[in-house]
Amino acid sequence: MKPIAIFRFARSEGPAYFATYLEQRAIPWKLFALDEGRAVPKDAHRFSGMAFMGGPMSVNDDLPWIKPMLELVRDAVRKDVPTLGHCLGGQLMSRALGGEVTRARVKEIGWGQVEVADNNVAREWFAPLAAFESFHWHG
Repeated sequence: MKPIAIFRFARSEGPAYFATYLEQRAIPWKLFALDEGRAVPKDAHRFSGMAFMGGPMSVNDDLPWIKPMLELVRDAVRKDVPTLGHCLGGQLMSRALGGEVTRARVKEIGWGQVEVADNNVAREWFAPLAAFESFHWHG
């Protein structure tokens, strides 16, 4: 099995329990520590999935790895490679797929309810849940 690529943008935002989960299931993974100067791979098909972690920066910042990361997300979508984004990773996915990422009027820090969308894809992922509590930290 090809490894899951995990992209880290800040040392404090590593894979944590996600890596434990993968290891407990004997799923190989490979960390790309962009915060340590690691290069962005060009071919998403080298991986069985990709996870983009968080960080204090924004997808709108002028950082040398933003454009290659956006192209890697687009490549993953074109090649049907499962992709997950947390925090900054979600921003990267949104921007790569044509979304706009802007600053929130008010920071969102703390526990809050997430309501599951009423569509087949959401039900496939979250059924039987209609909502759940999640910790948010968004700006």
